[in-house]
Amino acid sequence: MFTAGGTAAAAFSRSRRFFSTSKFHDAFGSAIAEMNKEMEVVFGEVPPSGLAGSVSTNPLVEEQQPQLKSQELPLSFTDSNTAQELSRHKFSHIPDGGDNNLSGLTHVGSRGEAQMVDVSAKDSTKRVAIASCKVVLGEKVFDMVSANQMAKGDVLTVAKIAGINGAKQTSTLIPLCHNIALSHLRVDLVLNPEDHSVEIKGEAATTGKTGVEMEALTAVATAGLTVYDMCKAASKDIRITDVQLEGKTGGKSGDWSRGKV
Repeated sequence: MFTAGGTAAAAFSRSRRFFSTSKFHDAFGSAIAEMNKEMEVVFGEVPPSGLAGSVSTNPLVEEQQPQLKSQELPLSFTDSNTAQELSRHKFSHIPDGGDNNLSGLTHVGSRGEAQMVDVSAKDSTKRVAIASCKVVLGEKVFDMVSANQMAKGDVLTVAKIAGINGAKQTSTLIPLCHNIALSHLRVDLVLNPEDHSVEIKGEAATTGKTGVEMEALTAVATAGLTVYDMCKAASKDIRITDVQLEGKTGGKSGDWSRGKV
């Protein structure tokens, strides 16, 4: 049996609990509103539909979540041909047509996909390519290399061998390059005291159905990286610059020289 005083106390207790819960909800809603304002300051104004619409400032009110309409998607992701549809959507601006490619890029197919060029129909001809590169050392490191005082040893000799090895690995390093048989490869490194640099030149040759430009470029780039590795303990300010093709002969496109372009 409850007394009158006990009934009043119980009623007061329930009323106080309800009042406290209401204050908690109000505080919680205010905190969410303040958090949304802070997010707008950091990330910009929240779009009308999205995460902001899914959080109510009044947690007692359940909001309906917006349903994503299928027509809003650029593609249908419900069938088994998703990858094909994505490819068609991505490259829909590229005209179809057999051997056509993007602006003469032979490694790009008619639909924009990467491809290794089929050179089986080409004639085998003598092909030569020359490339160059420069490594700017700075005066201090340049003097150390000139005097062969680097801790790792003879910089120029090691870089020369590295360049030759790098050219042999071109088809492994560059995914769509053909694995061709090199008939000649040469890498030369010369110290230039005027700008405290190492000037690197590489020459590659083959008799085959595709050119050796990438082999010559890989040779000088690898040699340049090796010079950097051999000298990096002495300076972090070393720069590898001007990796470029100087000229090539042979092949369907004919001869080309940088100075004659």
